[in-house]
Amino acid sequence: MSVATATTSRSPAAPAAGGRGRHGGRKDRGAQWGGIGFVSPAAIIVALLLYAPFLYTVVLSFTEYDGLNSPQWIGVDNFTRFFDDPALITSVRNTLMWVVGTTVVPVGLGLLVALLSFGVRGGTWLRLPFMLPYALSGAGLGVIWGFILQSGGAANDVLGALGLPGAHTSFLLEEPWNTLSMIVAWTWQQTGVNALLFLVGLQSIPKEPLEAARMDGATGWRLFRHVTWPLLAPLTTVVVGLSLVASLKTFDIVWVMTQGGPGRNSETLAVTMYRDAFVAGEYGYGSAVAMVLTLTTGAITLAYLRRQVRAREELS
Repeated sequence: MSVATATTSRSPAAPAAGGRGRHGGRKDRGAQWGGIGFVSPAAIIVALLLYAPFLYTVVLSFTEYDGLNSPQWIGVDNFTRFFDDPALITSVRNTLMWVVGTTVVPVGLGLLVALLSFGVRGGTWLRLPFMLPYALSGAGLGVIWGFILQSGGAANDVLGALGLPGAHTSFLLEEPWNTLSMIVAWTWQQTGVNALLFLVGLQSIPKEPLEAARMDGATGWRLFRHVTWPLLAPLTTVVVGLSLVASLKTFDIVWVMTQGGPGRNSETLAVTMYRDAFVAGEYGYGSAVAMVLTLTTGAITLAYLRRQVRAREELS
């Protein structure tokens, strides 16, 4: 009798517990759908502003389209034409020069500025002259350096007054001086932000490894090479990756300073894309150039990141 009573007393509780579980499941699903409802407007806007134009560019790259008539499907003819274009070699060469110059030099100088000003009294004021140029836009930077480096400009006058070579060099008209000069202008702007990023990395390094290394007699270059630099490796990967992407898609400073000239001998892939699409009005061909630039940027960035991940796995 007691067993039956206990069984009877427990039996109503089971459906109640199941009911609470089903009700809780409904609440969870309702919360999920509510979250999706809040997120979906932003996701739709991002899709319309980013993915829809990209997909349209992909489709357009396989057509012949001048902006007036309807697009005509021509398959891979735009890509074949691109690789047969005599300006391609110059454009790719200049782009590679940009990648190397605007990655190695600004990143290296930024690291040097961060190391020299870190932990020094008045270090903020030492970094300030390097930070200020980053406030300029690419177009503003191009105007300033175009004035300095133009034929008979400020650079020629200063070199002539000091009796140094280069007083009669046309920095923006002679190849490869035009590309190298623009890399110098880019370095002047980007060094400060790289120094700021490396400074954040230096501030995040634990003090214990540095103090232990100093107790073991490591100072100067040995301390940097064996302790500081390995601890900065993750941040360095980010800084170099950002510099790679920025250098591959550089457009504004090149267009303002030289417009890819004289002729087309200072063009980068981004300038080639703009000239063919919006100046020549060949939107299909310009889209094909844009796709080549996108694939090149993605391939180089992915290869760099994979190499860094593999090197880190080997060290661990």
